[in-house]
Amino acid sequence: MQNKNIAKGLIDFIGGAPSAYHAISEVKVRLAENGYRELCEGDEWCLEDGGRYFVVRNSSSLIAFRHRKETKSFVIAASHSDFPTFKLKSLDPTRTAGYSKIAVEKYGGMIPYSWMDRPLSIAGRVYVKCEGGVEEKLVKVERDLLVIPSVAPHLDRSVVTSFAANPAIDMIPLYSASAEPTSLASLVAEAAGTDADAIVSHDLYLYVREDGRLLGDDGGLILSPKLDNLASVYSTLEALLASRDTTATPVLAVFDNEEVGSETKQGAASSFLYDTLLEISGDARTARRALACGFMVSVDNAHAIHPNHPELYDCANAPILGGGIAIKYNASQRYTTDARSAAIFKSVCDTAGVRLQSYHNRADLPGGSTLGSIANTKVAVATVDIGLPQLAMHSSVETAHSSDLADMCAALTALYSAEIDVKSSKIVIK
Repeated sequence: MQNKNIAKGLIDFIGGAPSAYHAISEVKVRLAENGYRELCEGDEWCLEDGGRYFVVRNSSSLIAFRHRKETKSFVIAASHSDFPTFKLKSLDPTRTAGYSKIAVEKYGGMIPYSWMDRPLSIAGRVYVKCEGGVEEKLVKVERDLLVIPSVAPHLDRSVVTSFAANPAIDMIPLYSASAEPTSLASLVAEAAGTDADAIVSHDLYLYVREDGRLLGDDGGLILSPKLDNLASVYSTLEALLASRDTTATPVLAVFDNEEVGSETKQGAASSFLYDTLLEISGDARTARRALACGFMVSVDNAHAIHPNHPELYDCANAPILGGGIAIKYNASQRYTTDARSAAIFKSVCDTAGVRLQSYHNRADLPGGSTLGSIANTKVAVATVDIGLPQLAMHSSVETAHSSDLADMCAALTALYSAEIDVKSSKIVIK
C-alpha cells in the first residue's frame, strides 16, 4: 500500500506539470510549504545558518538547499524538468484542405507514432503586457483541443510496414474542421487570464491529455506521461524534504533542456549549479574543497528490459521492472558512474535496505546519455548515474513500477541523510 501511495503522489505531481515551467512551479510550491524561501540570482544573498532556500533560473530550472554556516561538503541530487514534446511555432493556425492546423516542431527525441490519435492540448508560458512592461504567466489549456491523425493503411501501406514520420508533414496537429475556427490565441489568453492582444511572446508545447494510472495484476505498474524524467524530479524532491540534517549541505538541482543537449543558460552545461554552490560557500576555495569532499547522483530513468525484445539488451546487465534502482554504466562516459561513485552509492543503499540493479548498453548499441557527465565538466564531484527502470522511454506515455519508485525515494532520502567522507581512497559512510 505504501508503494501505491507514493506512486499516486507521483501521478498527481505529473498531472500538475504539463510543461517544464509547471513542473518547477509545482516544486516551488512544495518547497515553500516546507519552509524554503526563494532567492533571486540578481540579489545579494544573506544566508542564515540552518536556512532553507531555493533559486530559479529562467522559470524552468531550480536549485534548492539547506544552508550550513560552514560548508564542508555537498550532497547533490540532480534531475531534469523537460521531456520530449512538440513546441508551437505560432498561435496562428494554417488552413489546408479545409482544415485548420497548428504549426509545431519537435523538442527532443520522441517516439512520433505514440503521439498520434491521442487527445492533446497546450501548456507553457506566455509574456503579456502589464503596467510598466511585461510579465510571465503560466498557461495550461485544460480541454481536449488537438489531435495528430494517422493515415489509414488502405491509403498508405507503409504505415503498417515501414512508417517513418516526417515531422513537417505527418506530425502536424489538427485544430479545427470549422470554416471559422475559434481563435487559438483567445483560448491561450483565457487560460492565462488575459486578453489575446496582450500576449507579447510565448513558449508553448503540446501535452497529452491522459492521466497517469496504476495497472497490472497487483496494481504495481505505473502508466503515465512524462515519467522520464518527472519521476526523478518527484523522488529527489521527496527525499530532500524527508531527509535529516547532517554536516553536509544537501542540494536539489533540477535542470531544463536535457532532452536537447543541456547546453543552455539553464541546462546542466551552464554555470547555474557552480554559481549557486559558490554563493553558498562564500568563495571559490571553500566551494572547491566542499566539492572534493562531496557526492552527486544524476537521476534519470533507465531502460528496463523489454518483454517482447530482450535481444536489444545485454541481458546479464539489464534491469527489470520491480527489481529496484538501476545504476547506469558506460565505458564512453555517457554515464558518469565509476567504481568509486558506485561503491559510495551501493554502500548507502545497502545501509538503507534498497534493491539495486545494473544497466549497461548492449556493446554494439550506443544507447543514450544524461546530464551527469555534462554537469561534471562544470562541477567536479564524485558522481553516479542512477535511474528508475522503465519501458517505452520517450513515448508520449511510459511504464514503470511503483516498488522501484519507492526504492528511489528511500535511497535518495538515505543519501541526503548520510555522513559521507570521500576525501581519501577509504570512504566512510555513517
